[in-house]
Parts: sequence; C-alpha cells; structure tokens
Amino acid sequence: MKVLLVGSGGREHALAWALSRSSKCETLYCAPGNPGIEACAQRVPIAAEDVQGLCAFAKDKGVDLVVIGPEAPLVLGLADALHEVGIAVFGPGAQAARLEGSKGFMKDLCAKYAIPTAAYGRFTDLEQASAFIRDQGVPIVIKADGLAAGKGVIICETEEEALQAAKNMLSGSAFGDAGAEIVIEEFLSGEELSYFALADGKAMLPLTSAQDHKRVGDGDTGPNTGGMGAYSPAHLMDPVLEEKIIHRIIEPTIKAMIAEGCPFTGVLYAGVMIVEGEPFLIEYNARFGDPECQPMMMRLQGDLLDILYAGATGKLAEIRGQVTWSPQTALCVVMASKGYPNTYKKGTVIRGFDKVSGADGLMVFHAGTAKNDQGELVNAGGRVLGVTALGSTIAEAQRRAYEAVDKIVWPEGFCRRDIGWRALESEKAA
Repeated sequence: MKVLLVGSGGREHALAWALSRSSKCETLYCAPGNPGIEACAQRVPIAAEDVQGLCAFAKDKGVDLVVIGPEAPLVLGLADALHEVGIAVFGPGAQAARLEGSKGFMKDLCAKYAIPTAAYGRFTDLEQASAFIRDQGVPIVIKADGLAAGKGVIICETEEEALQAAKNMLSGSAFGDAGAEIVIEEFLSGEELSYFALADGKAMLPLTSAQDHKRVGDGDTGPNTGGMGAYSPAHLMDPVLEEKIIHRIIEPTIKAMIAEGCPFTGVLYAGVMIVEGEPFLIEYNARFGDPECQPMMMRLQGDLLDILYAGATGKLAEIRGQVTWSPQTALCVVMASKGYPNTYKKGTVIRGFDKVSGADGLMVFHAGTAKNDQGELVNAGGRVLGVTALGSTIAEAQRRAYEAVDKIVWPEGFCRRDIGWRALESEKAA
C-alpha cells in the first residue's frame, strides 16, 4: 500500500515510525516531513496546507491512503478535496473538523446534545464579554474560537486579567482572526487527561488515554504551550472512568455529528476534566495529540496502517480486536527552544544523538528540526524534539527519558524536568 502522511511535527514522526513498521506499507511519503522522518519515509517538499499540491501528488503517485496529521489542513478541507479525487483519507472533512476549528461550535453541540461540559458564553463584542466576565467572577477561562496552535486558552485568576485577555483576543492582537470570536467559560477545578478514540463515520473504536503538560514551566506554571511532554496511559484512568467518558462524551458526540449532517471520520481527541470522579469535556481536537501521539505509538501493539485504513474506509468494526496496548508506560519529554512559547533563536546546533539512538524502548522524535548548510541538525521551531521512553512503571519511563535528554547537547534548548509528576505523586500517596 502507498501511504502519504501530511505534516512535519513530532506527532508525524511518531506516526511515520509506526506506519513504516507495517508489512503492508509498500511506500511511505511524508509532506513536508522533517529530518527525523527521513529514516522511515520519503520526504515530499509540499506544505501541509497546500491542498491542491497534495491532491495532485497523491493522484500522480497512486496513493492508497492519506493520513492527515495536523489540524490546519483538516480545517482547510484537505480531506474533502482528497475524497473528491477518489483517495481514501484518514481525517475528518472541514465541516466535521469544526469540532476543533471552532470552540463555539463544539460548545453549542455539547449544549444541544447534553454532553457534559463547563458553562459558557460566545462573544464577538467586548462590552458584552466584559459584562459576562464581571457577572461570572474569577477564576474564568477565555478561549479564542479558532485555531491558535494550542496557545489560545488563557486561565484568568483576576478580573483585570480576564478583561485584558478578552480585549487582546477580540482586537486581533493576540491570535488574529482566530480570536475574532471568543468563548468564555467557567473554570472547572480538577485534573485533566486526554482520551482518544477512532471514528469511521458510524462506528467508534476506543484507543487509550494520556496526560499532557501544557504549561511551559515545572509544577504547571507559566503560559500555555502546544504541550511540553506527555505520558500514556493517564494515571487517573480506570475501567469505570473510561466507560463514563465513552458513554457520556465520545458516543454522544459521534451520534450528534451524524445528526448534524457531518459524520466524523478520524481520531477524536477529547480533553477531559475529571471533577470528583466525573468527566467533563474541555475541548475536542480532530487529530492525534502532539506530544501525546509519541508515547501512544510507543505503546501500540498492532498494525497502525490496518487500523487507520479501517477508519478511513468505514471498517472499524472489523478490526476491533486488533488494537491492543503495551501494559508499560511511555513518557515523552519535549525539548524546546529557549524563549518558547514566545520568541526564540533558530538555527542553533543540536548534538549528541549518537549517544541516545538505538536503545530498546527509546525514541527521539523530531519536530521543529532542520539541517544547516554543513549538514548539522539545528532547531527550526519552538518544540524541537520528543524524547520518548518505555518503562514498566511511570518512574522507570521518566528516568529513562531524562537520562536520554541529558545526553543531548543543545545549550539553546530547555525542557520541563517534571513530566509525569501527577502520576508519581499519586503512586507515592498510594
């Protein structure tokens, strides 16, 4: 089978690595890819948002399946364009991708179909938004309606902070068009986890859980980022909670999307807040998480190509028994450019890979990397590497990941030193 993977991040490297291990994968292309992906796929110099270019390439090469990694091409309608030229695609069409592309759409869907979520309001007018903030009190959460690379959510502890966040978003100074409308919602106090399931337009197949670390600093401090690390499975997850998430959130969403005339195909990634044992939907993403995908792919047992092709062709029911997970924990530490999520220097050299490559149960997934004129690996983005390790316990996975991190020589990089801390604290308490 010929497969085209779209994207260039750590998530795509993890997907490429898993897809390339399938005996059915004859040729794997990745557009545009990154230097790490070169080891398992042929890179194609087409941007992830170049819908026409990707469709033409897939048609020309006789591609059997396109797997769309990031959110932007989904919202642009890449899946719809590929369907029009008769190519199977894993990922939702533009209408279904509104689950991620518009927080307001997602919240209204929850309200209409009684899916548990935080109370909210939608605003385009600053005066009305300000009145709502004053009426609700703090803490309160301000969200840009559109895509903002994982940074469009601000948890505000003071009224002044909330009013300023609303003003910055609605004026366009914070997130451009993505903030032309905002969602303001109540702050839910609990612990968050990520839950993943596949959908093929009608059937649903549960995957697994993970826990992301969104804040830039240790102890969950500082501004939100695209994610500074993750581990899988989430320590909070047990069969009772999983059942609640599936029956109260995932299944009703899939039925709701069918009822709304835009059936969902692809991966549903639910950000779920657990409040006193009960799950509330915080957000939906219409693709695998980054960095959650990295530990998930390390744990996956089964053929990813079979699984994604079944999702793309309406045959999930036929592969239900083929998706199993290692009982081990996998943990990913993101190494980022100093200054991220704000301004940072690009083109700084990263060394030491030879000291960490090849170890069993250890992978360094590339994200914002490039090669300079001398052929050296350099940073080309904010989040740059995802050092991911398997372990029999969360503590072992964490130890192995940080041992590898410490062998990588990159003075212009940094990472959080506490990925998995909630799980470790929970283990100690037990």
